[in-house]
Parts: sequence; structure tokens; C-alpha cells
Amino acid sequence: MDPFGGRAVLVVGTGLVGTSLGLALTRAGVDVRLADAKPEFLAEAIRLGAGHAEPETPAEPAALAVVAVPPEAVATVVGEVMSGGRAEYATDVASVKVLPTTQVRERVPDPGRYVGSHPMAGREVSGPSAALADLFAGRPWVICPDDGTHQQAVTRALAVARLAGAVPMTMTATEHDAAVALVSHTPHVVAALMAGRLAGAPGHEVRLAGPGVTDVTRIAGGDPELWTEILTANAAAVRPVLAGLRSDLDRLMSALEAPVAGQPVLRELLRDGVDGRSRLPGKHGSARTEFGTVIVAVDDRPGQLAALFADAGAAGVNVEDVRIEHSPGEPIGLVELDVRPGAEDELTGSLRARGWTIRG
Repeated sequence: MDPFGGRAVLVVGTGLVGTSLGLALTRAGVDVRLADAKPEFLAEAIRLGAGHAEPETPAEPAALAVVAVPPEAVATVVGEVMSGGRAEYATDVASVKVLPTTQVRERVPDPGRYVGSHPMAGREVSGPSAALADLFAGRPWVICPDDGTHQQAVTRALAVARLAGAVPMTMTATEHDAAVALVSHTPHVVAALMAGRLAGAPGHEVRLAGPGVTDVTRIAGGDPELWTEILTANAAAVRPVLAGLRSDLDRLMSALEAPVAGQPVLRELLRDGVDGRSRLPGKHGSARTEFGTVIVAVDDRPGQLAALFADAGAAGVNVEDVRIEHSPGEPIGLVELDVRPGAEDELTGSLRARGWTIRG
């Protein structure tokens, strides 16, 4: 059943998130209108199949506008959409909520027709060409209503989240911003600072880099301009998290000044890290599961990964996660296949029988 009664959803902003949402909604059968101040972004999103360009004079307003622009621009765009009659209700997908919600309440007539929201999904690359139709699948999508929010605004935002495959949840704007400061914004800062240490490092040191530093710095590749806007908008929530991190670093530095005597502190800090990581949700938001791992040597040539995945599928074993490590100076890579505990022996035997080299 179409929750919008055949009416369109307007997506304003066709970067990574906006285009991914357009792809997901189009796949779900929704009529998606697209708008963007950057013609090249809009053209690419249309080419990818995320929707069609918003008509200059639509026959009727969209059921909902999803505003996918940086936090500082949300209130302005929401005001333009609502005052221009382009949509009946509006939400946004910016990664902070207090700033845009406050500004919409101050600047936009009938602000109850807007509700802030944020899908907890993204990539380290940006732009419409990086969009994925399943970007939101199984990911939390936070809706942030307040006492003045119209119920229809919430209902329609929830419908968009569900159609995109996300798992909707509600928080206040303040609760949301504190949460993302901990699990998203501060981790990005830490990754960027660590990656920054590599920028001027001697080449012979960087050449020793392996999957550890790659994992830690992966998200540091995000757009610096966008992240400057995010950190500026959520500075009040990020600062306390960074202050706690600084306190831990100070304890670590003190322990390393006398490392033998400081071993209890080192052990405590490292154990806290193990305990904290164990609290992270697993696949599709379920409780975290420790998987068995099968390591396969793969030639670095076209078609090898596809053949490996096909053979793993033929073994009847579900692959829960995949990691790839390239071997320096050798034309091979090591592919780590995570499977449910107990299934690794079955997969290992099946892949060996098909000619694959298993490591470990």
C-alpha cells in the first residue's frame, strides 16, 4: 500500500544521501521529484534512476519534502519549500538536529509541518555517483518530533524511513545530537587526526601501514567542508566527548612515562576499549555476534572475487561480512569471510574442494 496515495515525495539535494534515498523510494514504487542547486548533481541523480526533475509548476504539492542539505541551510530550504507550496510537509536528513529544528521554529510559518530526522547511514565518499539504493537498509533512522509537530509530519517521515528499509526510532533533538557526538562526530575527528599524522610522515613508515591503520582512518576521507559544518553545528555536544577522550589520553601519556609501573592503567584503558566495542550493535541492529573467519588467497585479476562469492554461495554458507587485505609486492589479496560460528569448517572444506587456497 502506498502511504502517500500516489503522490510524490520531493527530495531537495542530490548528494550521497539524497540520491540514495531517491533510488530507494523509486525502487519502492514512489514517484520521486528531485531538485538541486547544482545542475550536474541533479543530472547525475536522474541518470542513475533516483527520480525525475521537479516540475516548474507541479499539478499538486508533494506529500513530503526531504531536505538533504547541510545543517546551516536546512531552515532556509524548508522555508522555501513550504512557502512555495512545493510540499505539504517537510523533514530533513542533516546529521545534527538542534540547530535546524530551532531555526525552522524561528523562521518558518506553521513550523509544525516540519519534523527533523536523520538516517544513521553514510559512506566515506560523497556525491550522487556514490549513492546506493540499499544505503539505509537495516540502519536506524531517527525522527525528532516535539510538542508542536503535526502528527502527519511524523507519519510521513516514518513512511519514508520504512520504505527506504531503515529502522525508525524517535528521540528529542537534544538526545540525538548527544548520541551522534559520541558514535559519529567524535570518531570522525579521531580518524581525521590520526590520518593527519600520516600526511607528513616519512614514506618508509607509511609503507608499513596495514589493515589496522586503514580501519582507523577509513572515515577520514569525508568531505572536509561538510564535516566543518557538522562539527560547528554540533560543537556543544562534541566538546564533552572530546574532553573525556583528552582525559583518557592524559592518563595514557602519564602511564607511558613510566610504562612498567603504568601497566595497570594501560591494561584498564585497553580493557575499557574491548568492553566498549562489545556494546556496538551487530548486523541489522541485533546483538553483536562473534563470527568465525575463513581467509582465502585470491589472485589480483578480474573476476576472482565474483567467483569466490559464487563458490561460497554454492557451499550454502551465508557470508556475514567481508574484508580484503592486499599483500604488498605480491599479485594476490587475502579475503576474510566472516561466517556464523561453526560454519567455517564447512566453508573451508567446500572452497578447498573448488581449488581455493585457504590461509590460517
